Amino acid sequence: MSESIFSRRHFLQTTALAAPALSLAAEETRIIDRPNIVLIMADDLGYGDLGCYGCKDIPTPNIDGLARDGVRMTDYYASAPVCTPTRCALLTGRYQQRVPNMEWALPPGTLSAGLLSQETTIASMLRDIGYSTGMFGKWHLGYREEWGPLRHGFDEFFGFLSGNIDYFRYKNRLGDPDLFENGQSIRAEGYITDIIAQRSIDFIQRRHEKPFFLYVPFNAPHWPIQGPDDKNLELNEANWSQGGERGDYAKMVERMDSGVGAILAQLKEQGLEQNTLVVFCSDNGGDRLGRNAPLSGKKGHLREGGIRVPCLLRWPKYLPPAKVCSQAAITMDLSSTIMAAARVKPSRWFDGFNMMRILIGERDEVEQTLVWRNTLHNEKALRWGKWKWLEENGEDYLFNLKEDIAEQTNLKDRNFDILYWLKNIYSQWEKAMPYRQTLFGEDLKKAEAPSAL
Repeated sequence: MSESIFSRRHFLQTTALAAPALSLAAEETRIIDRPNIVLIMADDLGYGDLGCYGCKDIPTPNIDGLARDGVRMTDYYASAPVCTPTRCALLTGRYQQRVPNMEWALPPGTLSAGLLSQETTIASMLRDIGYSTGMFGKWHLGYREEWGPLRHGFDEFFGFLSGNIDYFRYKNRLGDPDLFENGQSIRAEGYITDIIAQRSIDFIQRRHEKPFFLYVPFNAPHWPIQGPDDKNLELNEANWSQGGERGDYAKMVERMDSGVGAILAQLKEQGLEQNTLVVFCSDNGGDRLGRNAPLSGKKGHLREGGIRVPCLLRWPKYLPPAKVCSQAAITMDLSSTIMAAARVKPSRWFDGFNMMRILIGERDEVEQTLVWRNTLHNEKALRWGKWKWLEENGEDYLFNLKEDIAEQTNLKDRNFDILYWLKNIYSQWEKAMPYRQTLFGEDLKKAEAPSAL
């Protein structure tokens, strides 16, 4: 038996049921064996916006390198077609419908909703067993201090609280300053994508003596569309979300790729490359300027283009290089896999499953049931195996994704039994979810904030 296979099997035996979280004192002699975890999230990056996913007009050599050296997932989904709910699900490991008012993107300046302080995150659990934790980038899970990153397991935070900011002036769409460091409003100079990357590199340099969890949610390529040379671009209500062209968008993605490359280079320089799990994904599908091909639909909706996104994982110590994985998976599965890699048993129930055996190649892919609800646009969806049921404004659709990835042929009339079966499963899921968001936009901003427990 080769050493590489032995080491993988030994790892799997120790993580099949991740060990319960212990006190740091009890783990003192073992903590050094845990991997570093670097979780990088793009914002509104389309399924087809990377070279390793077929993009021809945007060079992304550093992100593509993760696919070359690790695993590229073809059927990975965000838990929602917009940012706030996906980020909620990622950090909590649970459907966003388990938290009040987390089903849609929070409008700028909203003080009535956020990730409640009683919610436990993967950052909290990792910190509890001795990890250093840092977050650099977009939060978008609440403005109040008690809902912020420092209350949810992060030792350090640098970034912004709203959904998008001016890349040079760091103001949100309302014109409010939105750049913070550890709870304090600060000033900075430069292109925010570059600053996020540099802050992440600084964290690695300072915190590499023991395992760390580094969360890097870039704002690129979310609008406003501002490339690194657009410092003098004046933003207003008209062009905040509608300005720019594909070429401008491409420059934003390229700059993010450079930032990812710099972070990866720092891991290598510190000798951390082999035992660091690096994950790269997007929070939802591409928007107006994004490329979601070969999928149909876009951000904000439950067609594949709104929810199926890139996902790459590299961990040289365990994951094989250049592997393509077609396992259907969703945001919470990534949360569970990260925790298993760190050998931590979540302190509360997760809605995801540990994919590590599948990624390593020690287990066959399994059929999953994945569910989405888009209350704002009256959409519901469920994927089971190759089948996807979609309801748009009361109209049913049934697609065979294995044969029709672009969702062009509605098969409901020939498969009534499958259609109603999937709808019944969805109904059971919906009954199990404790919250359904009914307030959005200005109505949500005017609502009374829930009391902290």
